[in-house]
Amino acid sequence: MSQYWLVKQEPTAYSWDQFVADGKTNWTGVRNFQARNNLRAMKLGDSVLYYHSVNGKAVVGIATVTKEAFPDPTAESEDWSAVELKPLEAVEPPVTLEEIKEAPHLAKIPLLRQARLSVMPLSRPEFEGILRLSKGRQL
Repeated sequence: MSQYWLVKQEPTAYSWDQFVADGKTNWTGVRNFQARNNLRAMKLGDSVLYYHSVNGKAVVGIATVTKEAFPDPTAESEDWSAVELKPLEAVEPPVTLEEIKEAPHLAKIPLLRQARLSVMPLSRPEFEGILRLSKGRQL
């Protein structure tokens, strides 16, 4: 059974456009235990929303998990994990944080309740609800 996720990244550090140009990436550098545990729960083929944080604050793309959790090669100590992600398609137009905040059916998503969490689970209705906010998008 597929799971749904949202990952956050500052576009000045690693933008959606760079992710698309790279074709895939190892999602490394997560140093929060809850986010790490979320990475470990990701399964091959799970759907992932790519969110630009800090600048832009919007869901800008859809990705998929192409490699399940493995030791984070950027970690010098402790037990950290990474996954491999592949971009699938851009969300056009992007769905802004303000649009998400205004949608009553999304009031309880982790993005609004745990704003600093960089990797978070979504339910299928939440995932699809965010995508429906992108004007003209068909599910």
